[in-house]
Amino acid sequence: MDKIDLKRTIATYRAPRGRFEVVDVATATYLAVDGHGDPNTSADFTGAVAALYPVAYRTKFASKRDLGRDYVVPPLEGLWWADDMASFTSRRDKARWHWTLLLMLPDWIDEALVDAALQQVGAGDRPERLDDVRLETLSEGRCVQTLHVGPFDEEAEVLERMHADIADRGLRMTGKHHEIYLSDRRRTAPERQRTILRQPVRPA
Repeated sequence: MDKIDLKRTIATYRAPRGRFEVVDVATATYLAVDGHGDPNTSADFTGAVAALYPVAYRTKFASKRDLGRDYVVPPLEGLWWADDMASFTSRRDKARWHWTLLLMLPDWIDEALVDAALQQVGAGDRPERLDDVRLETLSEGRCVQTLHVGPFDEEAEVLERMHADIADRGLRMTGKHHEIYLSDRRRTAPERQRTILRQPVRPA
């Protein structure tokens, strides 16, 4: 049985470093958990991660067993926004951040398979935020994205340049700032962390 790696088969899981690329992102369905606050200190954030991964792996195992289709669980992703976007870019006031953590599902996974995975996870050592796990479909369409290599706190300068580039192209931002974490932050030094920074756009 071949194991599909969505990072390799989906082109928009790749982005250039040092420049901004306009891409068309296909509609996709995710496991999702919402939250608020500083990701470095928020118990909600830790709880969201702890709830998402068991469901993702139960779903993957069921796909392999019942459907004969195996895949690599995709990287963690996040949507980020704030009531005042300066608190996300120039001021980096993390206490004011809102977020949705995401794990993409292959397009052959249906709601029944996810519901069964949720029940199985709940029957064991139940994650505190399991009831907050839901399905979310994103249709971002046209986006601008780049690869950031380095600590998360060095993203602000890249985002300011991205926003200027978007305006220079005659586009405007729509939707939420999207990040894709290609590195495992538990095992990767901050200066080597690889993160795709994505912003949905439309004509100005």
